[in-house]
Amino acid sequence: MQVVAKTRDPAQINAVALKAYARIVDAWALSLKDAAGLADMSDSTWKRAKKPDFAGELTKDQLLRLSAVIGIYKSLELYFSEPLARSWFTRPNAGPLFGGHRPVEMAIEGGLPQILAIRTYLDALRGGA
Repeated sequence: MQVVAKTRDPAQINAVALKAYARIVDAWALSLKDAAGLADMSDSTWKRAKKPDFAGELTKDQLLRLSAVIGIYKSLELYFSEPLARSWFTRPNAGPLFGGHRPVEMAIEGGLPQILAIRTYLDALRGGA
């Protein structure tokens, strides 16, 4: 029996990731600056990228960031009720990763490693660790 790997079109992957990310940005009510910074894009690139006909390419780092943010969103939606799930990322947090700052600020400042640390932190909370 021969197994055929299904290859995915990178443009399609980018489009799906950007659509999901744009929905999260709206749900969290992120500013243009925060949304762009979190995705490691300029404000003008984010404005173009959130449109359905965006034909630009995402870097591997940007795609990993979007994937991790989607995971953060999912964890928050599973762990908290809606009002807190939607505002948690933009509220000051006294948790060990945040030191009183907003998680979104820490994620932008720390880049992909910090975004992944936040995702791991939330997954541990959700898992009871």
